[in-house]
Amino acid sequence: MKPYYILLLVPVIFFAALFVYVTIAGPLPLSISSVVTQKTDSFTSTGEGKVSATPDMAIVTVGVQSSAPTVAQAQDDVNKRMNDISAALKAIGISEADIQTTNYSVQPTYDYTSPNQRITGYTASSNIEIKVRDLDTVNAVIDTATSQGANMVGGLQFDVSDKTKAEQEARQKAVDIAKQNAQAAADAAGFTLGRIVNYSEQIGGNQPPMMYAREASLDSKLATEPTQVETGTQEIIVTVYLSYELL
Repeated sequence: MKPYYILLLVPVIFFAALFVYVTIAGPLPLSISSVVTQKTDSFTSTGEGKVSATPDMAIVTVGVQSSAPTVAQAQDDVNKRMNDISAALKAIGISEADIQTTNYSVQPTYDYTSPNQRITGYTASSNIEIKVRDLDTVNAVIDTATSQGANMVGGLQFDVSDKTKAEQEARQKAVDIAKQNAQAAADAAGFTLGRIVNYSEQIGGNQPPMMYAREASLDSKLATEPTQVETGTQEIIVTVYLSYELL
């Protein structure tokens, strides 16, 4: 028999054998794997809730800056005035735990007009942060510090010691607004909202500008009028993001 006849017989013999096997043993087992993928469309709505809270504490930053021919002289002047300020603040009821040094530095001063930019002296500075828990004493704290030699006042801010209740109220408002916005969009666009599948939020706030009753320099002899600071209100803001599954 010629070789090419043999090649033609091979598939014929295979399928004949397969027919006999299926007839006797039944159909061959067949395994099928099925993978189902599902795409879920979503819609995100935003809501912002605001609540005004009355501050119950203040943080005042005061400092002393002094220049002298030597480092020791500059430091001695700053240290003496800062000690006087701390003692005077304690005398009007500020706790030692509420007085914290936030900066202390000594730097040379230069004569930039000279060819070699020679050192002409040194400037020392120190700042303290004062937590005032009785707002009725804020004005007195500033006046006491300046009367004892503070020539830098800044960083005055009011705060709410416990924002939990205000934040929760603002959060609830934000959620309600976000839900209302989502439903309004669904009604307008003609889609149906499902369950909420994601939630995120941001918490912030803003404070009113501080009001002073005088503008005279702290080193000026004219700065004799008592300081008047208005606390105003602080706005607690919570922004929420709700993601809905679309049906």
